[in-house]
Amino acid sequence: MFPYHPQGYPFPYFNYQRVPHGYYYPPYSEGGWGWWHGALESDESRRLPEQQRLTFVLVHGSWADAHFWDGIAVVLRSQGHAVYTPEYAGHGTDPNKNVTHAMITKSVVDFIIKLNLREIVLVGHSFGGSVIQKVAEQVPDRIKRLVFWDAFVLKDSESVADELPPPTRQGFEQLRAGSKDDTIMLPFPLFRDLFVNTATLEEAKRFYTSVSPEPAKPLFEKLDLKAFYMLPTPKSYVYFYQDNVLPQGEGFGWNPHMSTRLGQFRLIVGDGDHFTDTRTRPDMVAKKLYEAGRD
Repeated sequence: MFPYHPQGYPFPYFNYQRVPHGYYYPPYSEGGWGWWHGALESDESRRLPEQQRLTFVLVHGSWADAHFWDGIAVVLRSQGHAVYTPEYAGHGTDPNKNVTHAMITKSVVDFIIKLNLREIVLVGHSFGGSVIQKVAEQVPDRIKRLVFWDAFVLKDSESVADELPPPTRQGFEQLRAGSKDDTIMLPFPLFRDLFVNTATLEEAKRFYTSVSPEPAKPLFEKLDLKAFYMLPTPKSYVYFYQDNVLPQGEGFGWNPHMSTRLGQFRLIVGDGDHFTDTRTRPDMVAKKLYEAGRD
């Protein structure tokens, strides 16, 4: 359904060794999303008063790794915030793609506990929304606020795949069946139209070099979320209204379809798509995440 022809997109891979160290905290070696070259952390004029500074833990979604957050993390740190970007099982350069949703959740929980992080603003993007739902069940006392950015908010006993339109789910099932390691690789035409629809073609091609096959199993696992829906943790939803990954209306979409499942929540909206703005406008994304996470 989504023909994938890797030989048709021979874009040179970016030299990720140039990403400044200390901007991410993966348990594996360096992955593939970072190409931020900003130099904001020394700009004292950007720093907020100490009482306004937050501790962010940023959890990426599918077809990405912890480098996804590099530019945003630089901006937030330049303002005085503490920012952590854990990598999780099956991603980055972890060679094992035979992972479960529970293994992914455990990666983030272990990271938070190991660093003894508290009063955190836990942010999940896309698939990362389902991850922070499960993380919140395990370490609720360490979380100040949950922030879902164009992210899945699954109902109890639901999988991420359950929230996909039938044609998209069928296409993913076909791609999964055709893989040799139970992964799903995004075809470039799908990535270009749904994930980076506001980017130029040149940008889209460059961004696509960072996309790697996604472990399929966690996308299709149904999650027990009864405990999540009992949590009193404050919640926010950040919605970029040009995000085209999920169709809007007809029982799908990010907002209000996902967001209203949170009960009482703070809504922050922005002009952007699913992936592009992390690279082209990290200041804007950082501003929205701060607005979602602040008191």
